Amino acid sequence: MSLANNNPPSSASGPSSAAAAKQNLKRSVQQAFEEPADRSSGHVAYQSKVRVVDRYKVIGFISSGTYGRVYKAAGRLGQTGEFAIKKFKPDKEGEQIHYTGISQSAVREMALCSELSHINVIKLIEIILEDKCIYMVFEYAEHDLLQIIHHHTQPTRHPIPSATVKSIMFQLLNGCQYLHSNWVLHRDLKPANIMVTSAGEVRIGDLGLARLFSKPLHSLFSGDKVVVTIWYRAPELLLGSRHYTPAIDMWAVGCIFAELLSLRPIFKGEEAKMDSKKTVPFQRHQMQKIVDIMGLPTKDKWPLLVSMPEYANLSSLHAPVQPNGKPAGSKLESWYYSTIGQHSGTSQPASSSLGAEGYKLLAGLLEYDPDKRLTAQQALEHPFFSTGDKVSSNCFEGMKTEYPHRRVSQDDNDIRTGSLPGTKRSGLPDDTLARPSKRMKEN
Repeated sequence: MSLANNNPPSSASGPSSAAAAKQNLKRSVQQAFEEPADRSSGHVAYQSKVRVVDRYKVIGFISSGTYGRVYKAAGRLGQTGEFAIKKFKPDKEGEQIHYTGISQSAVREMALCSELSHINVIKLIEIILEDKCIYMVFEYAEHDLLQIIHHHTQPTRHPIPSATVKSIMFQLLNGCQYLHSNWVLHRDLKPANIMVTSAGEVRIGDLGLARLFSKPLHSLFSGDKVVVTIWYRAPELLLGSRHYTPAIDMWAVGCIFAELLSLRPIFKGEEAKMDSKKTVPFQRHQMQKIVDIMGLPTKDKWPLLVSMPEYANLSSLHAPVQPNGKPAGSKLESWYYSTIGQHSGTSQPASSSLGAEGYKLLAGLLEYDPDKRLTAQQALEHPFFSTGDKVSSNCFEGMKTEYPHRRVSQDDNDIRTGSLPGTKRSGLPDDTLARPSKRMKEN
């Protein structure tokens, strides 16, 4: 918006030119909020002086997290469909109103989501600023991978159909390829952050930890010392790497693939707390969980391993051994075939479509050396997707049963209240699956 186009006519009897310029600037900034420019080119319109409840009818409360709360809503002014409204940082605590500013997470998410546009990335509809509170309005997705995985554990464990797994993985990798080709690291990929619409379309969501990595001014570690939920954190992060690449997202995708197969996290460790000086501890328990299946990393297979800040701590881990007492290598292959073999007696045998190519894809995503780990583009071109079941853009295609709809609570559906964040998400009865809750203090 040009300041010249928004300046009011000057008056001979008006204030001095300096004061007038200051007043004109103030008015133009106000107009930027009151009269958003036409963003028909594809950019998201930033709305202000608009009441959320005038534009959307809140259906209920979905979940709560560190930075705010998420609600399900329907449009009032001609918008069709349903929406998810993310409210950042409540502005009211008791009877006192406090303005806490905008978190770095909110700024990043707003900036990135306003620019990104892809079928496999959650779509931002608009941003509304009301009473110093930010509302991000997204398209609504009826499911997420955590919910789907949980459904397959009730009442007894039954596998996710292989065609569904293949479609989910292809769409997830397609979204990752789009992000990485646009220099965006997600940095928090996990089942709870992968949405699935009722039409079976996968959407990567929650970009609160995402960031551009094209031209960092400092090491990525100096900006955010801890990224990625512990169970999905790549070995180079656990070993204290100050610089990292999109390979950290690909490790997380490998963990998600394994979880879709086994219906439980493959590396389910406990997170050590930071000390009072905010020193990041070596995550020994999590690294041990990885070593138990993958074996100890070696400098022969990972040349830069010895340069990792936490390299010396690897000697404190217990390497898996063979019955003859010799060190064992990776057990991933036996883990994989044991996992899909458990499905052979069911009505939906996973082994028929997953097979050897499924193992090769998993092994490529869970490669210790980030330089050798499959990229999203390489994974999309993997034979896993060109053999067996045809990849569908609808991961629910051919399924005879429907997944339950996302649970929406009526207990706290007033989007304009100042209730504090921190309650558990309401979509699942056992939210412990969404994020590790156990923590152990590292000595």
